[in-house]
Amino acid sequence: MDITRFIVSQRDEALLVGDHGSYRKQLSRRLLVVRKKLNCSSKGRKYTPKSPITAEDIASNHEYVHLLLLTAERAWALAMYMKATHAADSNTQGTTGSTKRHIVSKLQRASSYAAHLVALLQDTEKSGASTESVLEARAYQQSLQGAIHFEKKAWEQCLQSYSETRLLYIALARSVGTKQDDVFKDLLAGTIDQSMRYAAYQLKLPRTISLEMIVARYVQRADNRYVAEALKSNPDLLLEPGLAAKKDVQGELADTPKAIAWRSRTVKLEDATTAQALASVAAAERKLASFLDANQDVDRRAKAAAFDDVLIPSQDAVDAVKTAIDELTAEGVTQGDPRMQSLQITRTAVNYNLVEWRVGRNRVLCGEQDGATFESQSVKQPKKPRADGKPRVAQEESTGRKLTRLKEMVVLYDSTLQSLDSVKGFPGVAADQPFLHEIHAKKAYFSSLRCLAIARSHTLHGNKRNALALLAHAAELSSRAVSSSPPTASATEGIPKLEIDPAQARSLKDLLDRSVLQYRALVELEDLASKTSKQNAASKSPPMIERLDKYPAEGVVDLTNLVTYPPKLQLIPVKPIFLDTAWNYIDYPGRPKKATAAALDGEAEETPSRAEPKKEGKKGWFGFGR
Repeated sequence: MDITRFIVSQRDEALLVGDHGSYRKQLSRRLLVVRKKLNCSSKGRKYTPKSPITAEDIASNHEYVHLLLLTAERAWALAMYMKATHAADSNTQGTTGSTKRHIVSKLQRASSYAAHLVALLQDTEKSGASTESVLEARAYQQSLQGAIHFEKKAWEQCLQSYSETRLLYIALARSVGTKQDDVFKDLLAGTIDQSMRYAAYQLKLPRTISLEMIVARYVQRADNRYVAEALKSNPDLLLEPGLAAKKDVQGELADTPKAIAWRSRTVKLEDATTAQALASVAAAERKLASFLDANQDVDRRAKAAAFDDVLIPSQDAVDAVKTAIDELTAEGVTQGDPRMQSLQITRTAVNYNLVEWRVGRNRVLCGEQDGATFESQSVKQPKKPRADGKPRVAQEESTGRKLTRLKEMVVLYDSTLQSLDSVKGFPGVAADQPFLHEIHAKKAYFSSLRCLAIARSHTLHGNKRNALALLAHAAELSSRAVSSSPPTASATEGIPKLEIDPAQARSLKDLLDRSVLQYRALVELEDLASKTSKQNAASKSPPMIERLDKYPAEGVVDLTNLVTYPPKLQLIPVKPIFLDTAWNYIDYPGRPKKATAAALDGEAEETPSRAEPKKEGKKGWFGFGR
C-alpha cells in the first residue's frame, strides 16, 4: 500500500511550492476526486451521514486507505497552518489558549482517522494488508499522537510516542533495503528527530545520550504488538541501536569511540550523535577494506562505487558535528569554551577524513599509479560473427575515446585539487605550518598528474611543442612534491586515500624527466625539419628584387636572396612605347598597305584621286526641286 511513501510524496509535492494552507486546499480537491471515484460523495449535502469504511472495502479497493489518509492529512495541515501563522505574527504573543486548543483538536481529529485505519488494517484476513502496511499505519498514527503531546508540552508522553514511531520506521527501512530507505530517513530527519531532541532537552536529559538510547529507554514494549512485530525481524534494534554493537556495563555502546585524535591532539567526544556517526564510519571502513581485499581484480568503477558506503556516513558525521556546534552557539556558548574548542577540533578531523575518502575514490577512478600510466584499451568486439565467416580483427582504441578518457581524468584531478584547497579553510589548519607544507606537496603531486594528462591530449592532437611545455611544468611540480614530502610518509595499506607513497612520487618524477627528454628531441627534430623546408622553399622562390610589391610573409627579409647573381639571360617584357613607334613599320595581318618608305620620309606619293561624282544641276525654281 506504500502508506509512508504516499504521505511523503503528498507533502513534498505541495510544500515545495506552497505552505500548509495550500496543502490543505490541495487535499480538499484530492478528497473530492477520491470520493467521486468511490461513489461516496455527499453531492452538496454537507451533513449527510456517510457509510463507515470496513476492512472489506479496503480489500476491494485501496483508495479507501487513501481516503482515510487524505482526511487525516487535511486536519494535520490545518493545525500546522494555524501554528505557523501565529508563530510568524509579531503582533501576537505566540499561540494563545484558544488557538492551541484548536490546534490540538485538529491533531486529535487526524490521529483518530489514523487510528481507525490501523484498526481496519489489523484484520489482515479481511483487509488483505501486509505486516509492513500495518506497521506503517501505526507509525503514522504514533507520529500524530507525538505531535499532540508536543503541543500539550507532555514531554515524556511525547518521547514515548516518537520513540515507537522511530523504532517502527527504522525497522521498515531495514526491510526495504538501502536503495528504498530514503523516504523513511527523510521523514525521521524532518520532524521526528528534532522533536525528540527538543523533548529530551525539556526533560533535561544529557546531550551525550543518543537518539537510539532514548528510544530504548522510552519505547513502550509491554503489551505492544507492533513493537514486538518490529523486533521479531530485527531483534537487535533495541539491544544494538543503529550500529549492531553490544553495550557495556555502563549501558553505552562498546564500539562507540570515546575520543578522536587530530595531529598531536586528542579530544573527548561529548556529543553522542557524533560518536555514533564516527562508529558508523569505522564500520563502513572495515567493510570497504574487506571488499577490496576480496575483489582485487574487479573493475575500477566497481571499486569506486564501493567508496560511497563510506562517503555517506562520513558526510553524516560532518553534519552531526556542525549541528552540535550550532546548538552550542544557539545556547550562547562562546568560542573559547572547552566544549566548543573540542567540537572545532572534531570538525576539522571529520572534514579532513571526508576529503581523504573523496580523494581516494578519485585515485581509484584514475587507474594504476593515479593515472601516470596511460595505456590503450582494447575495443570490445561484437559477439555476432561476421557475415563472411572471417575472424574479426582487433581494433585499436580511437583517438576520440582516448581524449574522452583524458578529459575524465582531468576532471578527477580538478576535483582532487579543489578538495585540497578546501582543507586550508578548516579550523586550526592555517596556524599549522608543517601540515600546510604537506598539503602543498600533495597538491603539487596531483597538479603534475593533471599537466601530464593534458600533455598527452596535446600529443594526440600533434602539438608536441605544447606537450613539451606542459611536461616541463609537470616535472618541476613533481620535483617539488618529492622534495617536500616527509621521509616517513607511507601509503595507506589496501585503501588509497590522501597519503602518497614517496616511491610512487619518485616514479612519477622519473617518468616525467624521461618524457621531457623525449619530447625535447621530438621538438628539435621538428624544428630542424621546418628549417630545412624553409631553406628549400627560399631557394626556389624568386629574388627579393622581383617581389618588391609583396610584403614578406613572416616579416623577415631573406638577405641571401636579394638578386640573381651572376645574372642569367631571360625574357623581359617589351615596353608599350616601342610597339606604338613601330606601328608604321610593321605589317600586321588584315592591315592594307597604304604607305611606303618614301611616304614615311615625308615625300608623299601622288596617287590618282578618285573621280568625283558629277554634281547634278538644280531643279525647279530657285533651286528648289525634287
